[in-house]
Amino acid sequence: MLIDQTELIQKTPVCGGLRRETLRLILGQSEELDVPAGEFFFREGDAGDCLYVIKSGTAVVQRIWQGKPIVLARIGPGDCFGEMSLIDLQRRFAAVKAETDCSVIRVPYTALMKLCQVDMEQYAMVMMNLGREVSRRLRIAGERLFRYQQELGQQAFDEELAFDA
Repeated sequence: MLIDQTELIQKTPVCGGLRRETLRLILGQSEELDVPAGEFFFREGDAGDCLYVIKSGTAVVQRIWQGKPIVLARIGPGDCFGEMSLIDLQRRFAAVKAETDCSVIRVPYTALMKLCQVDMEQYAMVMMNLGREVSRRLRIAGERLFRYQQELGQQAFDEELAFDA
């Protein structure tokens, strides 16, 4: 099973360029979980102490707006989530809920801290990869915001921004 996990995690953006020994160190402190459809991995505002890599199944990233869940993204095999809290040490920005039955690898923050102690170069690579992934997602969000602005019209968008200030 470790070989299967190593191959999967090596293909994720967060683990690009990492040596196999590093992947084994991280996976040795990680756990595989099965999460049934409809269950939450975590909710908006929860403390963040890990990231997840989806082995199988799909999940939705969502936030609550006026009492209703708003889906921000759908994620599936090979995708990771929960990384923001490992970078900024803040509470979870959004909730992630299993849309179908999911099998995931849960990578605890302590695994990354252990890597930092053992191999600073590989730890730096993980953090750089996390930064790239967050940047990629921010670009996607920025593009969506731009399209939203164009569809809504500049005046309505300016009014909304003034309200947010």
